Amino acid sequence: MCQSGHTVDLRRAVLARNDDSAHELRAALTARGTVAVNLLSSPGSGKTALLEAELGLARRRGIPVAALTADLATENDALRLARSGAPVKQVLTDGLCHLEARMLAGHLDGWLPQDCRLLFVENVGNLVCPASYDLGESLRVVLASVTEGEDKPLKYPTAFGLANLVLVTKADLAAAAEFDEAAFLANVQRVNPGVEVVPTSARTGDGVGALLDRALAVLDGAVPHRPVMAAGQGEHAHAGQAHAEHSHVGHSHAGHSHAGHSHAEHSHAVPGTP
Repeated sequence: MCQSGHTVDLRRAVLARNDDSAHELRAALTARGTVAVNLLSSPGSGKTALLEAELGLARRRGIPVAALTADLATENDALRLARSGAPVKQVLTDGLCHLEARMLAGHLDGWLPQDCRLLFVENVGNLVCPASYDLGESLRVVLASVTEGEDKPLKYPTAFGLANLVLVTKADLAAAAEFDEAAFLANVQRVNPGVEVVPTSARTGDGVGALLDRALAVLDGAVPHRPVMAAGQGEHAHAGQAHAEHSHVGHSHAGHSHAGHSHAEHSHAVPGTP
């Protein structure tokens, strides 16, 4: 479907406003000594299971961490993450397919513990819309399970192309799924040359800690891998690609007007968490 110039201009304006909010949030988090990690994946990738393991490891090491998880509905993921003992907050987007920087800042205000050094944001399970929105994170991580296919990076080049780190989940199922690791790695490098890819398994513990270590390195001042595609962020070239994959602006989300930012998302801290 052809898109009018007005639609394209509106999209750019929405993303530009989000970028401004993201810059402000990143500066505020940096000032308080907190690094935000944005986790993106398809539904069912095993993102929550791996994050629970990483949070538990951080707690055992005495590292102040917190997690905010976003879903269209249910509090299931937050309840699972809360088992780690870390402070957890659930955001229900009520149909919206991604988080935005201003939304995230609002949910962190008054909730994020002052001593938190690492904030893990589990974005809505979706590799299209979330890829276009900077949340003010200092580290963007994309996860893909061995059951999703080796061509995932080619199908979602924007998400994988803007990642600072790629994690392969459910690696213990690789043989059963006949996962071609070499093909997957080659496809990742096609869209994001030089990015590190780490195999993980929340079930066996293999690779658990890689995410935490990378986040701690950024906290200590390490510069994360800079994707080649990120050079076009100023003109939102990546956003145009993502929206070509899925026409987003102009579609309603369960009664939400995206362009007008009329969101009815709500959140609360999970009972029992610090």
